[in-house]
Amino acid sequence: MSDVQIIVRLFAAVVATSLLGLERSRRYQFIGARTFGLIGIGGAVAAIMAMRLGLTDSAAVSRVLQGMLAGIGFLGAGVIVHPGARLRTVGVTTAAAIWVAAVLGFAAGLGEWVLILGGVIFALLLLMIPEPLASREERERARREAKSG
Repeated sequence: MSDVQIIVRLFAAVVATSLLGLERSRRYQFIGARTFGLIGIGGAVAAIMAMRLGLTDSAAVSRVLQGMLAGIGFLGAGVIVHPGARLRTVGVTTAAAIWVAAVLGFAAGLGEWVLILGGVIFALLLLMIPEPLASREERERARREAKSG
C-alpha cells in the first residue's frame, strides 16, 4: 500500500466519523466531531497496521478488530456511566455511535468504500430521526442535563 493510499484512507476515516460526531454534538451531546474523528483514525490505523504486518489470514485480522472493539467498549461505557446520570441510562445512543465510528474507521483502513458510505448514511439516518418513545419533556430534560453536566 502506498503512502498516498494510507493518507486517503485516514482522510476517509476522519470525514466519515466526524460526520457522526457533528450530528451528536448538534444533538446536545458532550462528545463531538474531534472525538469521533480520533476514534475513526484509531480504527483506520489498526486496520492499516494489520495489513502492513502481513496479516492476510482473516482470523488474524478478525482478532485485531476484536481487540480494537473491546477497547472502544470501555470508551462507550464511560459515556454511559457518569456521575450526572443519577442512576438512569444515559448516552447509550452515543456509545453505539462510538462503536459504529470505530468500525467505520476500520473499514476505511481496509479501503472498504461501499461499507463506509452505506454505514455513514444509515448511521446518520438513525441518529437524525427522533426517538418515538421519548416525550418532549424527557428530551428537553436530557438536553439540559447534558449541557449542565
